[in-house]
Amino acid sequence: QVQLVESGGGLVQTGGSLRLSCTTSQVNLGSSVVGWFRRSPGNKREGIACVSHGGDQFIYDQSAKGRFTISKNNAKNTVYLQMNSLKPEDTAIYYCAVGELFYGCLGDSIYDYWGQGTQVVVFP
Repeated sequence: QVQLVESGGGLVQTGGSLRLSCTTSQVNLGSSVVGWFRRSPGNKREGIACVSHGGDQFIYDQSAKGRFTISKNNAKNTVYLQMNSLKPEDTAIYYCAVGELFYGCLGDSIYDYWGQGTQVVVFP
């Protein structure tokens, strides 16, 4: 069973920043499609950002454009989600996921493995 581990969540004030990390020892993230998703109370899980196998193509949800950046560190087998200018509506549990298809990677159906999530709370 592949285990993805997210970290970096926490409590932050509006306008602040957090960097989330996703890592595993069982899959080469440098050659995988990796996505970040979130789910807030009462809402469906939504795709926020995803990065291609080679780490050179990115897709962002409109809510993340200009504020969030997804990146890979192949040496550390880690994928990051840098979140800036955070808003209370960004409050959610954030999950990373690993899959094989870049096309449609903001949709959760293409992913094979999921992490347990890390909580982000943005207060006014």
